Amino acid sequence: MSDSGLPDRAEVRTMLAAFGQRAADDVPEDLGSLELTWLIAEFEQRYGIQLDLDDDRFGAVRTVDEATELLRAAVLAERSAARP
Repeated sequence: MSDSGLPDRAEVRTMLAAFGQRAADDVPEDLGSLELTWLIAEFEQRYGIQLDLDDDRFGAVRTVDEATELLRAAVLAERSAARP
């Protein structure tokens, strides 16, 4: 997690590394649907945030960078919703 409390690329790669029990450095840039499903489940568990992704939004995430952006946006949206 970065200093801002948002997931960063390194954390996303670490979460993805648990899928297949590999080193974070071995996580490829391109993600398959099983890896993305795993990542979303891990993220929801770690952050306590439920992601509601339609098929188009889910299908648009194909890389580690895109996944990182999606997860960061989810945390920011949750923070905004929590403010009075």
